[in-house]
Amino acid sequence: MAKLSNVEQTQLILARLMEGGQEDDETCRELDDLAKLLNDDAKRAATEQSICDVIDDVCLDTILGYLDMRQAELVHGHAILTTSAYLKAAGDKGNIALQKFFFDRVQRGTYDDYIVAFCVAAAIFPIAPDQTADIFLTEGFLASLDPLMRRKWKSRKVETACLEMLNAASMNSQCREAIKKYCTDWLEEVVDQDPNELANAIHSADPEIKVSEGSIAMRRHSEAVQHLAAVILAKLRVGTLRLPPATPRPYEYLGWRMPSAQQPTEEPGEKIQQANTSIEDLSKMFTSMLLKDPESGKRHSVEGLAYASIQPVIKEEVARNKELLKTLVKILNDAPAKSPLTYGALSIFLNLTRYQPRQSEEEKKMTQLKAYADAAGKLASPNPLSDNDHVSERCKRVFEAGIVPVLVTHSRHGSVASLNLIVSIIAALSVTTSLRGQLAQQGAVNLLIAACTALPESESQAKRTSAQALARILISTNPALVFGGTRARPQNSAIRPLVSILTPDPAAETRDLLPTFEALMALTNLASTDDDTRATIVRTAWPEIEEQLLASNALVSKAAAELVCNLAQGAEGVALYADGTPQAASRLHVLLALADAEDEGTRSAAGGALASLTAHQAVVAGVVARKRGVDVVLGLCREPSEDLRHRGAFVARNLAACEGDAGRAARRAMREAGAVETLKACAKSSRRAEVVEVVAQALKVLLEEQD
Repeated sequence: MAKLSNVEQTQLILARLMEGGQEDDETCRELDDLAKLLNDDAKRAATEQSICDVIDDVCLDTILGYLDMRQAELVHGHAILTTSAYLKAAGDKGNIALQKFFFDRVQRGTYDDYIVAFCVAAAIFPIAPDQTADIFLTEGFLASLDPLMRRKWKSRKVETACLEMLNAASMNSQCREAIKKYCTDWLEEVVDQDPNELANAIHSADPEIKVSEGSIAMRRHSEAVQHLAAVILAKLRVGTLRLPPATPRPYEYLGWRMPSAQQPTEEPGEKIQQANTSIEDLSKMFTSMLLKDPESGKRHSVEGLAYASIQPVIKEEVARNKELLKTLVKILNDAPAKSPLTYGALSIFLNLTRYQPRQSEEEKKMTQLKAYADAAGKLASPNPLSDNDHVSERCKRVFEAGIVPVLVTHSRHGSVASLNLIVSIIAALSVTTSLRGQLAQQGAVNLLIAACTALPESESQAKRTSAQALARILISTNPALVFGGTRARPQNSAIRPLVSILTPDPAAETRDLLPTFEALMALTNLASTDDDTRATIVRTAWPEIEEQLLASNALVSKAAAELVCNLAQGAEGVALYADGTPQAASRLHVLLALADAEDEGTRSAAGGALASLTAHQAVVAGVVARKRGVDVVLGLCREPSEDLRHRGAFVARNLAACEGDAGRAARRAMREAGAVETLKACAKSSRRAEVVEVVAQALKVLLEEQD
């Protein structure tokens, strides 16, 4: 039997779909097969016959009919993928066919046609935003919705389908403005209506009358419809705010835009009514629904709260409601991976924990000037609820609600978008020093290391955020405890993510050295553990570490010197300074310069490194050969700090006790530099026995050889 062509296969699949009567699983398979044929068709050359030629208006009507909200959720999901494949393969022809389908249905004017048309628009908005927005903003369409929704005898299914369409469309700024103009009044009416008001009135008039929940005669809105309308109102309120760049706004990244000719304009004499329902009222509505019945209305309530919680006052209200936080954590825990519910819940927690971006003084001035200009001459002051103290307190409350184990679970199976949000939440929690140990105990370290690997290169900012959060946690925790468990990752797996942020972000407009500083401190902590870790750090990151030793920022330079001090305890670190090469001599010169730096912490770290390195003859010879090398060592012995004198005395003892030609040259240089007097003064001014003991050993060698 000859193999069927793609066109023939398409015709058979369409015939079975149009016939109907199949089980949902069979329908999904047919839709998947059609989607595969359409995806393959989009890749074929234009000279070949397209299977889209056999998909006429009737066939498209059948495919789009599976987007009806009355279809099973499983079928609906597969139909979205098939529709997306069709629009991609059909191109302009598909866009025209889609527009014709929509307006044909709307013009028929039956409730069933309205339901299908609105459901199709709601489903296609995310996958074909430009095309659907063109349809949505067609002159006269939105204006016709108001009388439709105000009919005396209304259909709840039409109402729900229409609101789902408006909810999807309100992600787009142009559509959002049009909705605000034409639909705000009846959206407010839907939200403000008491669902029990009419029933109570009827019951008061005649207690014998039984009014069912689904009675059309009641002409009232269900709670589900009210909450969906509230979500749309929340988007209309928040959509006009100037949001932080990282705030998730679903579908905004698709870059929706409309030709200027189709932008809605206000007709003469019309005036948009001032909104009555505030974002605070909407937030209370979402909160009440989640606490009263989290299962029935959680999708819309979570989505609405994700928008409402962008505002500082709502953040505070949500964070102070322990019951609500625990409910949201449970909803996130139970939500399927890669679902809108998961993304919505994560967005709420991100809003609660988000810190304001760090700004330089120049950036702060520019922000103030821009705010002043936007406020038409009124200087806008930052909201006090967004300051670091309030954010830190909200982070503690979110952590106490038990969010971290749930984030760890979702990070293993979530989408890239969800992982972005998870990383940002963990990074915000890690700012609070007191939480870092508990974050490590609950699996945040493994999560962040895995995220650095799993996130694609296109998500460079998220990868850097993961690495910086990892650095913060490792600064404040004992590596032996973090990596010592049976299920923990190897300690060396943390090194590469930390190294990735040693150099400033090349894509950033301003140079931020905080990630560099924190990475150096975390690596220093790791380097305090064992030789294998120290060797891995040297092999992986030495060029970057060496560059930071010369940083103009004193804190960064000191952190790099402290890391070198720990690396000098291992053979790989010693080899960098003791292999007799010109590069080793240059490195020793830098270390001696740091031992004479203005910053006491930097001198201490460099002195500690020299104390370890001068146990080797090659390093001793290098110190003596360097002009002022011995003077720098003796300068440490004269420091007022006992710790610095201890380091200087240790280096002096190593120089004096060195054998061979290097040792003889060192003792001669030390005597010429006045080492005996300096060491005697060091011993007299020291109160710690270990310092006096080391000084005595150095003096003994110098005086014996002199005699």
